[in-house]
Amino acid sequence: MELCNIIQHMIDVQLSNIDDDSLDTILASDVNFSGTMSFKEPMMIRGKVSGAIISGSDLHIDEKAVVEADISAKNVTVKGVLKGNINASGRVELFASCRMDGDVNAAEVRMEPGCRFNGICTMTGYKNETSA
Repeated sequence: MELCNIIQHMIDVQLSNIDDDSLDTILASDVNFSGTMSFKEPMMIRGKVSGAIISGSDLHIDEKAVVEADISAKNVTVKGVLKGNINASGRVELFASCRMDGDVNAAEVRMEPGCRFNGICTMTGYKNETSA
């Protein structure tokens, strides 16, 4: 019976939506960017990006966005299409509308039922900052 409760809890995963007002930068849906993108504050992509994305902050890929890039960031949420690998020091959230082809390496990974994920997922857990 306990296994059923664990499975039901996994099915009930609810991911939080992003408030646009909390973001410094939103890459609009009509933007098509190619190259290496780096930024320091939370950002949302609504357009098309190809290349590489590097940040110590949060990255949000909106529902209609198409990203073909390897990503290194703190936390990453994906609602749109992503072809590339994610390396996150924090959390990766894949929403039901997400279509991802690539590997995920993160401290924590949450997948909403209905997302399509093709790749290898490695959860490292959060590093204990007090240990040396």
